[in-house]
Amino acid sequence: MEVKHRTACSLVQKLGSVSEITRSEALAELRLMTKNDAESRLIIAEAGAIPYLAETLYSSSHDSQDNAAATLLNISISSRAPLMSTRGLLDAISHVLRHHATNSSPSAVQSSAATLYSLLVDDSYRPIIGAKRDIAYSLIEIIKRPNSPPRSIKDALKALFGIALFPLNRAGLIDLGAVGALFSLVMKDGRVGIVEDTTAVIAQIAGCEESERAFWKVSGVKVLEDLLDVGTGSSERTKENAVGALLNLVRCGGGGVMREVKEMRPGAVEGIKDVMENGTAKGKSKAIALLKAFEVGAKKWDFAV
Repeated sequence: MEVKHRTACSLVQKLGSVSEITRSEALAELRLMTKNDAESRLIIAEAGAIPYLAETLYSSSHDSQDNAAATLLNISISSRAPLMSTRGLLDAISHVLRHHATNSSPSAVQSSAATLYSLLVDDSYRPIIGAKRDIAYSLIEIIKRPNSPPRSIKDALKALFGIALFPLNRAGLIDLGAVGALFSLVMKDGRVGIVEDTTAVIAQIAGCEESERAFWKVSGVKVLEDLLDVGTGSSERTKENAVGALLNLVRCGGGGVMREVKEMRPGAVEGIKDVMENGTAKGKSKAIALLKAFEVGAKKWDFAV
């Protein structure tokens, strides 16, 4: 342990060197240490590395930026508090994400988005990160950009999912245009993994009052209906996410949403029943709740008529 501590202190000291070569070599070694030795992550954080790593995210050198972003990601897996307590860290991450299409390297963008997702595992950080509108905006821009690398899209989606887990963040994401970007991605990207991750975010964002109008603008219920239709061949995870999205919409929206959902074609209803019979435990419970909501809604309309 003492050897690791001395090594970490030595490397961190080199991060402050006037020599770019010395700094670059230290960054590469820190990245390797934090990747291969989980025990070293907290030691390196406590040695004072994080402010230097955050500052390096502004570097014009892609190699340095990559190594700094990857090291922060590795540290975040084991030690989230030191990152969140470092002043300016989220601003540095925002800088990398904001320049995803110009100055930032794709690897640094991916590591930065993945670091956010890692930090968002701690629910106490969700309101803090969610309040950084520049971060949310940049994540949405990444998934909107036609030639964003698939890895960048997946990492951005995971970060958006983590942000959307906090209910009070959802309206802000809608205000920034997340709903249109997410549904556009579902319709244009046929890769199963990306569609699954996208619908997971959609399901979370659906859980607020503002979602009804936003989903209506992009014909969201119809898209979810297509995903549920047994004839479209959607993955089980995608169908479960679609069920979750519809359930949240029904719970948070008004009668207009319920009517639209109730009018879904038989193939989509069969998809819901398939989730009820063959899905995960969570998926089954959501499908049952959605079908029950249909029944309750139908009785209310019959009474009103």
